[in-house]
Amino acid sequence: MNSIAFIFSHMPYGNSVGVEGLNAAIAISDLNTNIGIFFIGDGVLHLNSNQNPDLILGKNYSSTFYILKLYDIKKYFLCLDSLIQRGLSANQLNLLNVVKIVDSKTLRKNLNEYNHILTF
Repeated sequence: MNSIAFIFSHMPYGNSVGVEGLNAAIAISDLNTNIGIFFIGDGVLHLNSNQNPDLILGKNYSSTFYILKLYDIKKYFLCLDSLIQRGLSANQLNLLNVVKIVDSKTLRKNLNEYNHILTF
Protein backbone atom coordinates (compact mmCIF):
# COMPACT_ATOMS: atom_id res chain seq x y z
CA MET A 1 0.00 0.00 0.00
CA ASN A 2 1.25 3.50 -0.79
CA SER A 3 2.34 5.74 2.02
CA ILE A 4 1.19 9.35 2.26
CA ALA A 5 2.83 12.28 4.05
CA PHE A 6 0.85 15.37 4.99
CA ILE A 7 3.00 18.45 5.44
CA PHE A 8 1.61 21.39 7.35
CA SER A 9 3.84 24.32 6.37
CA HIS A 10 1.50 27.33 6.45
CA MET A 11 0.24 29.44 9.34
CA PRO A 12 -2.95 28.12 10.92
CA TYR A 13 -5.04 31.24 10.34
CA GLY A 14 -5.66 33.67 7.50
CA ASN A 15 -6.59 30.88 5.10
CA SER A 16 -8.27 27.49 5.16
CA VAL A 17 -5.24 25.42 4.18
CA GLY A 18 -4.71 23.91 7.64
CA VAL A 19 -8.33 22.83 8.06
CA GLU A 20 -8.33 21.37 4.55
CA GLY A 21 -5.18 19.38 5.32
CA LEU A 22 -6.66 18.10 8.55
CA ASN A 23 -9.86 17.04 6.79
CA ALA A 24 -7.88 15.35 3.99
CA ALA A 25 -5.79 13.37 6.50
CA ILE A 26 -8.95 12.18 8.25
CA ALA A 27 -10.61 11.22 4.96
CA ILE A 28 -7.60 9.34 3.61
CA SER A 29 -6.98 7.52 6.88
CA ASP A 30 -10.00 5.33 6.13
CA LEU A 31 -8.26 4.10 2.98
CA ASN A 32 -4.62 4.09 4.02
CA THR A 33 -2.95 3.19 7.29
CA ASN A 34 0.56 4.38 6.40
CA ILE A 35 0.20 8.12 6.98
CA GLY A 36 2.72 10.58 8.38
CA ILE A 37 1.98 14.11 9.59
CA PHE A 38 4.80 16.67 9.33
CA PHE A 39 4.90 20.17 10.81
CA ILE A 40 7.53 22.41 9.20
CA GLY A 41 8.03 26.15 8.72
CA ASP A 42 5.03 28.13 9.89
CA GLY A 43 3.17 24.81 10.19
CA VAL A 44 4.65 24.32 13.67
CA LEU A 45 2.28 27.08 14.79
CA HIS A 46 -0.65 24.67 14.37
CA LEU A 47 0.41 23.06 17.63
CA ASN A 48 0.93 26.32 19.55
CA SER A 49 -1.07 26.10 22.76
CA ASN A 50 -1.33 29.90 23.06
CA GLN A 51 -3.52 30.50 20.02
CA ASN A 52 -6.22 33.14 20.26
CA PRO A 53 -7.96 33.28 16.85
CA ASP A 54 -10.98 35.04 18.38
CA LEU A 55 -9.05 38.27 17.97
CA ILE A 56 -9.30 37.93 14.19
CA LEU A 57 -12.77 36.35 14.29
CA GLY A 58 -11.30 32.93 13.51
CA LYS A 59 -12.18 29.52 14.88
CA ASN A 60 -9.64 27.61 16.95
CA TYR A 61 -9.32 24.19 15.36
CA SER A 62 -5.93 23.22 16.84
CA SER A 63 -7.56 20.77 19.26
CA THR A 64 -8.95 18.91 16.24
CA PHE A 65 -5.44 17.52 15.63
CA TYR A 66 -6.09 15.22 18.61
CA ILE A 67 -8.75 13.47 16.53
CA LEU A 68 -6.05 12.13 14.22
CA LYS A 69 -5.05 9.64 16.92
CA LEU A 70 -8.58 8.18 16.79
CA TYR A 71 -8.06 7.47 13.08
CA ASP A 72 -4.99 5.34 13.83
CA ILE A 73 -2.49 7.90 12.52
CA LYS A 74 0.61 7.28 14.60
CA LYS A 75 3.52 9.07 12.91
CA TYR A 76 3.99 12.76 13.67
CA PHE A 77 7.12 14.82 13.09
CA LEU A 78 7.89 18.41 14.03
CA CYS A 79 10.90 20.31 12.67
CA LEU A 80 13.14 21.49 15.51
CA ASP A 81 14.80 24.09 13.27
CA SER A 82 11.41 25.65 12.45
CA LEU A 83 10.55 25.71 16.14
CA ILE A 84 13.78 27.52 17.02
CA GLN A 85 13.42 30.01 14.14
CA ARG A 86 10.03 31.05 15.51
CA GLY A 87 11.31 31.43 19.06
CA LEU A 88 9.12 28.61 20.38
CA SER A 89 9.88 25.79 22.78
CA ALA A 90 8.30 22.37 23.09
CA ASN A 91 6.60 23.56 26.30
CA GLN A 92 4.48 26.01 24.28
CA LEU A 93 3.06 23.34 22.01
CA ASN A 94 0.25 20.82 22.19
CA LEU A 95 2.38 17.88 21.11
CA LEU A 96 -0.33 15.26 20.79
CA ASN A 97 1.90 13.21 23.13
CA VAL A 98 3.34 11.40 20.11
CA VAL A 99 5.07 14.07 18.01
CA LYS A 100 8.75 13.46 17.39
CA ILE A 101 10.78 16.65 17.35
CA VAL A 102 13.59 16.16 14.83
CA ASP A 103 16.14 18.33 13.05
CA SER A 104 15.60 19.19 9.38
CA LYS A 105 18.03 16.52 8.14
CA THR A 106 16.21 13.75 10.00
CA LEU A 107 12.86 15.18 8.92
CA ARG A 108 13.90 14.99 5.24
CA LYS A 109 15.10 11.41 5.75
CA ASN A 110 11.72 10.44 7.25
CA LEU A 111 9.84 12.31 4.52
CA ASN A 112 11.71 10.40 1.80
CA GLU A 113 10.12 7.17 3.05
CA TYR A 114 6.69 8.25 1.75
CA ASN A 115 5.38 7.58 -1.77
CA HIS A 116 3.10 10.63 -1.90
CA ILE A 117 3.46 14.03 -0.29
CA LEU A 118 0.61 16.50 0.18
CA THR A 119 1.43 20.01 1.39
CA PHE A 120 -1.00 22.24 3.24
